[in-house]
Amino acid sequence: MVDITSTQTASELLVRHWKEGTTLAALPPSLRPTNREEGYAVQAHLETTSQQPLFGWKIAATSTAGQQHIGVDGPIAGRLLAEMVYRDGSAVPLGANRMRVAEAEFAFRMGRDLPPRQTPYEVSDVLAAVAELHLAIEIPDSRYTDFVTVGAPQLIADNACAHQFVLGPKAPEIWRSLNLASHRVVGKVGERLSRDGIGSNVLGDPRVALTWLANELSNIGVTLAADQVVTTGTCLVPLEIQPNDTVSIDFGVLGQVSCCCCLTEV
Repeated sequence: MVDITSTQTASELLVRHWKEGTTLAALPPSLRPTNREEGYAVQAHLETTSQQPLFGWKIAATSTAGQQHIGVDGPIAGRLLAEMVYRDGSAVPLGANRMRVAEAEFAFRMGRDLPPRQTPYEVSDVLAAVAELHLAIEIPDSRYTDFVTVGAPQLIADNACAHQFVLGPKAPEIWRSLNLASHRVVGKVGERLSRDGIGSNVLGDPRVALTWLANELSNIGVTLAADQVVTTGTCLVPLEIQPNDTVSIDFGVLGQVSCCCCLTEV
């Protein structure tokens, strides 16, 4: 499955299930990506469904627990379309979401391009290209009936479980002097659930995760572009959510971000 017709057909099938709120067991064998590169080739067609420039990227499965949760052996990347993005404090419609979890994440806005290159990017290279750090919430989902069993190439084709994203406030510039790996995060769902996490749950350090994304894109010939936002994966075990829940994430000295979950658009 390497030709553009097949990858586009696979993408259109997944998009139709997203629009209809339905699921499929797996992509048909003739349309099924067999490796990461083919999965990203399917995913790339998503950009044509948006009326706006690509907002950014997400990283899934940046912890061992996250990898076990979706049945993969390493991180995978997905695209954040502008239509997926909500502002801090927004009402976010759950709709047909089946995962029903919220994730607390560090999100970096790029200040300049990181184009593909032959040598891998180092953490210092990538941080020098970052303009801002934001606090964020991701609410993922998948269109596969059993997303744990389909494997990384198909999950990548389905946009690495990207669904909805809440971009919170810009963190104060002191973030650059902090050890984000040891930074504590507290997530709450109303009064019924509270869960602690730490930055090291994100590939050991959110900055390492960001560097992984820059190199993953470089490997497939894609530029991590200026002004794009990269959300780097959950710092805590995902918070189970239901309609009418309020989700709030406390990043301590860096600030807070929140959203309200509802069934439909309001």
